[in-house]
Amino acid sequence: MKRPERWNALLDLLARDGRIDVEEAAAELAVSAATIRRDLDELAQQQMLTRTRGGAVAHNLSYDLPLRYKTARRASEKQRIAAAAARMAEPGSIVGLNGGTTTTEVARALSTRGDLSAPGGGPAVTVVTNALNIANELAVRPQVKIVLTGGVARPQSFELMGPLATGVLDQVSLDLAILGVDALDTVQGATAHHEGEASINHLMAGRATRVVVVADSSKLGRRAFARICALDEIDVLITDTGADEELVAPYTEAGVRVIRA
Repeated sequence: MKRPERWNALLDLLARDGRIDVEEAAAELAVSAATIRRDLDELAQQQMLTRTRGGAVAHNLSYDLPLRYKTARRASEKQRIAAAAARMAEPGSIVGLNGGTTTTEVARALSTRGDLSAPGGGPAVTVVTNALNIANELAVRPQVKIVLTGGVARPQSFELMGPLATGVLDQVSLDLAILGVDALDTVQGATAHHEGEASINHLMAGRATRVVVVADSSKLGRRAFARICALDEIDVLITDTGADEELVAPYTEAGVRVIRA
C-alpha cells in the first residue's frame, strides 16, 4: 500500500472511530507499527490530527477530510455518477455546482461533452459555482460560461462562503442545481459537516428549478451536522450501483427519482 493510500485509510479510520491506535491500524492495513507512527507524525504536522501516546485522535467531533484527501476515495463510482449528472444539463441551461469531489467530476464531465457547443464557439452552458477549483478548471473551456461567487475560501473544500457568496446567489436563477453532500437520509434530508457550506448549498438549491443530489452509496442512510435541504426539495438522486434496492427504496417512496450509475 502506497503512502497516499495509507493516509486516506488512516483518515477514514479517524473519521469512523474518532481515534487511531497504532497497533490496531498496523494490523488493519497490513503494515508495520513503525510505518503507522511515521504516517501519523506527518499527518499531525499537517494539522490533520492530534498525536497521542500510542495513536492519534481527531481535532474535533465534526471531523471533515480536506478535499485533497477525498479525491481518490470511490473514484470510479464518482466518475460514473458525474457522467450521469452531466447528461442532465441541456444546452443553454444554467447549472449550479457546489464544491466537492463528485461535483468536481461533474464539472469535468460537463466540460468534455461534445454536444455542448454553441454557434460561433460561444458558451453553450452557464455554470454558477462557489468552488474555486471548479471555476479554475472550467475557466479555460470556451463552451462554458463560468460565474464564480465571492466569499471567504474554506481550505478543506475550496468553497467560498459568507455574505459575498450569498449576495451573488440571491441574484441568479438556476435551471439545475447539482449538489454534492456529506450525507443523505430520509428524515434529515441532505446534510453537510460544515454549517457554512450547508447554508450556501441550501441557497443554491432554493434558486434552482430542479435539484439533483450526487452521492455515492456510502453516504446514504447517514446524517451530518448541518442540513442543506429536506428530502422533498430533491428531485433526483444519482448514486452508484453499490446502492442496493433496499437502500434506495425509501428515497423512491418519498418521490425522489433515483438513478444508479
